[in-house]
Amino acid sequence: MTVLSSGAPRCANLISPQELAAAQEAAANGTGPTVRLLDVRWRLDRPEGRPEYLRAHLPGAVYVDLDHELARKGDPAEGRHPIPLLDDLQRSVRGWGVNEGDLLVAYDDIRSVAAARLWWLLSRAGVAVRVLDGGLRAWIGAGFGLESGDVRPVAGAITLSSFDSGVLTIDQAAVFPADGVLLDVRSPEQYRGDRAPLDPVGGHIPGAVNLPTMAHVADDGRLHAPDVLRRIFQTAGVTEKISVGVYCGSGIAASHTALALAEAGIAARVFPGSWSQWSNTKGRPVAVGILPSGRIEAV
Repeated sequence: MTVLSSGAPRCANLISPQELAAAQEAAANGTGPTVRLLDVRWRLDRPEGRPEYLRAHLPGAVYVDLDHELARKGDPAEGRHPIPLLDDLQRSVRGWGVNEGDLLVAYDDIRSVAAARLWWLLSRAGVAVRVLDGGLRAWIGAGFGLESGDVRPVAGAITLSSFDSGVLTIDQAAVFPADGVLLDVRSPEQYRGDRAPLDPVGGHIPGAVNLPTMAHVADDGRLHAPDVLRRIFQTAGVTEKISVGVYCGSGIAASHTALALAEAGIAARVFPGSWSQWSNTKGRPVAVGILPSGRIEAV
């Protein structure tokens, strides 16, 4: 990562704890943008991360509710985490105290999977967003402190641009493998169709290649280096010269793989509805087994 003399990162998606501290110091000295810390703690089995946030978070961080601010409630046919409407997302971002020109830094405690959802949404809406590489664990490991309680900032006035680019619809996802690589980033068990605890059926979109998103993360919770990421993606047939689409269970982990792809210098489109939308749409073909083509069944 390249760092400006002010301490702010340049042309990057990730920021280390040391770089974040430098950017905060630059902001305090008036030589860098205001830094807004966003705590996006969320887990599939325990989606409400506010209790953990209230107990301890990065100083000044604002809690972001993934289920209600980075997604919206929709019909099951839209999937479990449909992307929010632009006006609703803008209202949420302003509620976090964000103004034009601020640098947003998102983090979580699950290897940046939830933080990547915020990165994916807002970076496409024209906002400078970084993910704290290694998250809460890396911050503590670097010797930096935490605080408790709630942070309620003065509302900001940022205006978001449209974030329609980089999105795959269900129909586009269906034909994507014909001309590109469609990555299914769920576990091998989910991909094969061995289990689908939250969906009507198990399996994968015909033609999709399985590459679990955790393959991109080192033991310390940080993303692998770009050259390592490129080698990992090459095992699934992904290169800089081929179109790439990504999906998961409900569009959250897919954002994390999109982040890893961006770090590797590879653009990708995300299917937000993912398997939760596909498996709730009557008539869609379902492939089961270890092969992309698999044994074809139907929803």
